[in-house]
Amino acid sequence: MKKIFFILAAFIFLLPFASCKSKKLPVQELIITRADGTTIPVQAEIAKSEEERNHGFMERKNIPDGTGMLFIFDRDQILSFWMKNTPHPLSIAYLDSKGKIRNIYDMTPFSLTPIKSTVSVRYALEVPQGWFRENNINVGDVISW
Repeated sequence: MKKIFFILAAFIFLLPFASCKSKKLPVQELIITRADGTTIPVQAEIAKSEEERNHGFMERKNIPDGTGMLFIFDRDQILSFWMKNTPHPLSIAYLDSKGKIRNIYDMTPFSLTPIKSTVSVRYALEVPQGWFRENNINVGDVISW
């Protein structure tokens, strides 16, 4: 009986932690304005806290087109992202404090290779790999919210 109680107590204690791995963050619509003035919407989860930014899309197997995750930092800095425990291929755009795209890179699932911004930036937007290219979104375009 004690063994069953211990197993049940451990399960109840650990259950909330297991569900945190795939928990979605609050979503906000971002508008990407291309150089020609046309706009593209993207529904982005917002990662503001250090814990949210560190976890990102880890363990997410499916990230639909037209969605992403916006990482918000407190100050401009050289940012570096990797794909540890991230099975879905992603593209990342680094944005300056005005929302202007400064770099776009494709990232390989599970790679531990850091992908760094070439200049100090404030934000990063991850989307399914190839989404920026498919929507003709380039360095110099502006993202607002």
